[in-house]
Amino acid sequence: MNKAIMAGLLVILLFVAGCASPQDTSPEFKDLSKAAAEYCANQIDTDQRCATYFKELHGKAMKNSSIEHAQRIAQHSMGVAGSYSDEGFNPTEYLTAWNFNNLPPEERAEFYKETPLGNSSLLREYWIFAEDKDIEIAPGVMFPAWTYNGQVPAPTIRATEGDKIRIHFTNRGGKPHTMHFHGFHPANMDGSLTEDFVYPGQSFTYEFDADPYGIHLFHCHSMPLKQHIAKGLYGAYIVDPKNDTRPHADRELVMVMNGFDTDLDGENDVYAVNTQAFYYAMNPIKVEKNELVRIYLVNILEFDLMNSLHIHATFFDEYSTGTKMEPNAYTDIVSFVQGERSILDVRFRYPGTYMFHAHQTEFSELGWMGFFEVEE
Repeated sequence: MNKAIMAGLLVILLFVAGCASPQDTSPEFKDLSKAAAEYCANQIDTDQRCATYFKELHGKAMKNSSIEHAQRIAQHSMGVAGSYSDEGFNPTEYLTAWNFNNLPPEERAEFYKETPLGNSSLLREYWIFAEDKDIEIAPGVMFPAWTYNGQVPAPTIRATEGDKIRIHFTNRGGKPHTMHFHGFHPANMDGSLTEDFVYPGQSFTYEFDADPYGIHLFHCHSMPLKQHIAKGLYGAYIVDPKNDTRPHADRELVMVMNGFDTDLDGENDVYAVNTQAFYYAMNPIKVEKNELVRIYLVNILEFDLMNSLHIHATFFDEYSTGTKMEPNAYTDIVSFVQGERSILDVRFRYPGTYMFHAHQTEFSELGWMGFFEVEE
């Protein structure tokens, strides 16, 4: 049997084996989508009931017993078996987490290590694993994901230009996986060809220099590629410039725009930034008036040709791909194809609650919307 036929059979087997049972959306999520459509999707003027609805919903959730209780309700409604605890993925925490800085020192040391090099740069080592895991993508909606370190998006990797990155990757999942980084690296570190596949139970070490500076991404490049991305194997990769002449950021946030096909028909049913639909509507992102907020924005949405971000009542500087010191646009909306990304520098002049969302109304109504809570 020649190599072309063998590769074709491998693709078919991987696709069939990777398909999970279709899952429908929950009554809770349908209520959220209905409210978003009625109150939050007017392109001319946002109904005041939009913010009120989600604030009231958040208040009710806070009165509930615990995150664990909410997860078990979601689990029960979907008939999903498994163990859940208060240690689940937290989208608020994810905004400011990189290099596992959200973990206690002892636990962080299991996944990240810094070693000074002689040229004033650092060797940054990471321990990353692929794992199959059910994740909660909306209230009452569980999704059978393929994850890096048990979360979607993956933990953010951040370095300074010229640092050496070494990633000890282990595949604990049920399918062949890889890690493919956008940026400069040798061909044998690309993770994109069949000979690069890391099979279940195997490990591989990726090593390359952090270059160029900017906002990048990484994802699995195993076949079929769209399945491995749609199932959740992706994350943000930030490289800071060694000589940074941009304005100093008072606050930095990582945002990965994504979506989920819950019934496996090749179309997304849930949209989000940082995985959990409507999360930032129920838990607004708190910032201060006039402070410089730097957003590292990545689009990894599968099955849709375009995604976007619009922030209400302000404009921002856009550094496309983050690879130049000067912004290339001053706007209030950006549109990306898959894999595109930018650094956005934004300030809010006035206190209050301001929406941000995809400017595709369908995406907003299915979860991709939230609020900034601007305080004095």
